[in-house]
Amino acid sequence: MPTSSRRHFLRSASALPFLASFPGLAGAVTANTGAKPVPVSETALRWLDGQAPARFEGCTLGVPWPRGTLRLPANKRLDFTLGASGPAMQSWPLAYWPDGSLKWTAHAVAGGVAGKVASEGYSLGRGAEARGTVSVKENADDILVTAGELAWVLPRGGEVLVRSATRAGRVTMQNMKLVALRQDGAQLERSGSVARQPFTSKLLAVTVEQSGPVRAVVKFDGMHSDGSRDWLPFSVRLYFYTGSDSVRIVHSFIYDGNPEQDFIAGLGVSAQVPMSDQSYDRHVRFSGEGVGVWGEAVRPVTGLRRDPGDAYRAAQVAGKALPPLAGMAKPVQDGLQWIPEWGDFTLAQLSPDGFTLQKRLRAGRAWIDSNAGTRSKGLLYAGGAAGGVALGLKDFWQRAPVQLDVRNAASPMAEVTAWMWAPSAPSMDVRSYRGEDGMDTHEKQIAGLNITYEDYEAGWDSATGVARSSELQLWVLGGTPSHQALSDMAEQVARPARLVLTPQRIHQCGVFGDWDPVDAGTPARKLIEERLDLQLDQYLVETEQHRWYGFWSYGDVMHSYDPDRHMWRYDIGGYAWDNSELSTDLWLWYSYLRTGRADLFRYAEAMTRHTGEVDVYHLGPFKGFGTRHAVQHWADSSKQPRVSNAAYRRIYYFLTADERVGDLMRELLDSDKDLHKVDISRKLKVAGARPDAFIGASFGTVWGSLISAWLAEWERSGDVRWRDKIVNGMKSIAALKYGWFAAGAPYDHTTGRFHGPGDKPSFSNLNGVFGVVEMNSELLTLVDVPEYRKTWLQYCRTYNAPKEEVVALLGQVPGGRGMSDTNSRMTAYAAYQLRDRALALRAWREFFASDWLKRGSPRHTVRRIDGPAVLRPVDEMSGISTNGSAQWGLAAIQHMALGGDTLDEAARAAGLLT
Repeated sequence: MPTSSRRHFLRSASALPFLASFPGLAGAVTANTGAKPVPVSETALRWLDGQAPARFEGCTLGVPWPRGTLRLPANKRLDFTLGASGPAMQSWPLAYWPDGSLKWTAHAVAGGVAGKVASEGYSLGRGAEARGTVSVKENADDILVTAGELAWVLPRGGEVLVRSATRAGRVTMQNMKLVALRQDGAQLERSGSVARQPFTSKLLAVTVEQSGPVRAVVKFDGMHSDGSRDWLPFSVRLYFYTGSDSVRIVHSFIYDGNPEQDFIAGLGVSAQVPMSDQSYDRHVRFSGEGVGVWGEAVRPVTGLRRDPGDAYRAAQVAGKALPPLAGMAKPVQDGLQWIPEWGDFTLAQLSPDGFTLQKRLRAGRAWIDSNAGTRSKGLLYAGGAAGGVALGLKDFWQRAPVQLDVRNAASPMAEVTAWMWAPSAPSMDVRSYRGEDGMDTHEKQIAGLNITYEDYEAGWDSATGVARSSELQLWVLGGTPSHQALSDMAEQVARPARLVLTPQRIHQCGVFGDWDPVDAGTPARKLIEERLDLQLDQYLVETEQHRWYGFWSYGDVMHSYDPDRHMWRYDIGGYAWDNSELSTDLWLWYSYLRTGRADLFRYAEAMTRHTGEVDVYHLGPFKGFGTRHAVQHWADSSKQPRVSNAAYRRIYYFLTADERVGDLMRELLDSDKDLHKVDISRKLKVAGARPDAFIGASFGTVWGSLISAWLAEWERSGDVRWRDKIVNGMKSIAALKYGWFAAGAPYDHTTGRFHGPGDKPSFSNLNGVFGVVEMNSELLTLVDVPEYRKTWLQYCRTYNAPKEEVVALLGQVPGGRGMSDTNSRMTAYAAYQLRDRALALRAWREFFASDWLKRGSPRHTVRRIDGPAVLRPVDEMSGISTNGSAQWGLAAIQHMALGGDTLDEAARAAGLLT
């Protein structure tokens, strides 16, 4: 928005309620608002990658507002604009402050191509009613979505999700559906053959979630079916944007089979492409390495023994219709019928480091190797001069084994398929890696836990109930795209362009608790910021050099390192996959909030997609709970809400308004009623520990994880039932004799209250490291529960206190205190809230007590390991630990936000500054 336009906006009558005064906070403040927050003056949107994309397919983002500054009008309509020359935009409420004012709004931005998107981004302001070309018409049997010159027909039942897609009156795509292959055994283990059965989508419900004018969203729910069995529940959302020739597809499924018998041999999305052009005017394209593109015709006229002429060769390479054949060299014209017509093409990326490209004439004929490469961006095209379809799969090589197929391109009806699990790869194997293993008693299982750190129990290590989402993009085009155009489209598949807010703009609104934008303006802050960057950058390196990729694993990181093997402990019980242990997700998201770095956004996004689905059960006896860290993501028998924790999804949801993540958070609302099914203390029972009606629950790892889903729902819907449930928990904790020092108590899921005397004080080093610190920082500004605020501040002040202070308060020093350096952020929080400078300096001393900031420590040293000692050269930080990295990172972030005014003084006293 030009400066003059911004001034006009700020002076306009419509801006008055938008920039209303900010009411006071309840009971406590967060460090990112301070005591006197002020309204925002403008909202700049920038491109995540720092520059405008060559092609933009539209996007949706969330925008926060300070409390009390924006309210939903009486007509329930939010009208925003990106300026007179900006793209069309559609807006809606996303979340509310307790006073009813808008906390987050969501905005769908229309797509565009180079020259039609601003290189610097846009400025968001209030404006006229949303304009756009997307509309939805609901009929009895189908739904018609129109977007510009495209018309999509979506049936309400049957097996296809899109019956037809018409462009300028021509049916260019039809019968888009889901496909799956079931295999009855592991092929490499059988002396005989294995059987495969094809499945296709079976629709059970179709819902229009948005109907334009800039964005339409249609959700399909169903099962995969072979006519006799329904399998693999799915939900698929289709997103249509003004200004885009494509539809975004978010495909989610749940594995509900028997891991011993039901092997997934293929999982994909397919569509038919009418081929009306002559075979020499039909083209197939694949994205290759980097910006590269592979492109050939179904019937090539290049490379022949006889030359057809420059114009014909140039037209075919460009993907255009050949000039009239009358002008073609006569020998070629007469011999066209003898040139083979290539019908089938496959790009298979079976590992993150290599793909192969093959083609054949038709089924039953030999495959011919065409080319190979390392990493494809995952896009194909099939069609001709009259039109065709491009289909791409996001995170293509990262989620290997994957595959792109074109079939029957020489026939009147081709078929394109994006395989999320490649049928040319070995079948998916989600069986337990252990089996019974002789560990049939609790005693043996505890013994195993003590040596491998994995809590194994037969039957509790099942993959049945885990889920996975994939993102695809499908274009319906009026002709074959040029190599450059297809390359630009592939970039959008691999790295979708996003408009985002600056860290400063988000920070102004007082959301997400205690954090501040990156600031290296003082020597001590610079020291900490450099350390934060070092460990974040190292994890980006670790993902690549240790290949943390694959269908189920991409997005997760490993838990602990083995410097003897120069490997992460991928095969050692509970030291393998991290599964959100000690809030790795939050560390990444707060790091993005502070920095605005694109690489961190995508890293955290991949983790959110993974941990919310693969590490959590979505059906079956463990529904609503996640699995503790283990060799397989589902292998550990400890199923806990600390892993399914909505706090790990919530930041991404509000930044993007992502519907799938919104679904995942709502799945967790009633999970507390099943706590008795997954009692994590079942192997260490204490007789008479609690009333039969209740289940023992810790305040941090259990209740502190449950409240994040309730908070998100209260914010999203305004439904005070969820606020009241949180408040019930707060008041009942405060009512216990020792409050937060009780660590846990019998819990009643019907009311959200804790019961019992709570007359035995204890500490738990885990209670504060699964998001409850972050949740409390927010909650205490949203609800006014003075007695809970008192007991929480007392706990924060005392956790790391000297022994004499603890004895004076509790009469003893209970066990369980640990991680004093990272839990020092609780001391910092108490100091900030109580305005206690001496306590703030104590918090810094606690934080500096470890070696994280000491030059030359293993945590600082990165060395190159190569030669025969390793499979491939690695840059090793031998002191690395994900638990430590995540918690130290979160502590550093909160400390700087809360105690920045005492930081340099404390750092000099600790000898960290000269």
